[in-house]
Amino acid sequence: MSKKSNTGKRYAAEFKRDAIALVHSSGETVTEVARDIGVSPEGLRNWVNQDKTDRGLGPAGALTTAEREELVRLRRQVRELEQTVEVLGKATAFFANRKTK
Repeated sequence: MSKKSNTGKRYAAEFKRDAIALVHSSGETVTEVARDIGVSPEGLRNWVNQDKTDRGLGPAGALTTAEREELVRLRRQVRELEQTVEVLGKATAFFANRKTK
């Protein structure tokens, strides 16, 4: 039996919200709901756990969705600033070298 991978598949936020609500209201397990709606149990479990964290009910130190998004944005900004500093350093060295000749 081959297993089909959903790696990289994205779901709309509304779909995720509905799936989480179904887990809470159906009385079924996460695995049963996942099978019914055609998503992986691990993925649905992650959505449910992230929802708990976003509502302040997750484990201590867990990042909310907003915090994760901010972290991604800040890491991207740091990379861009590091590249800018590198270019400015090279330009400074180039012009300093030209001035001394």
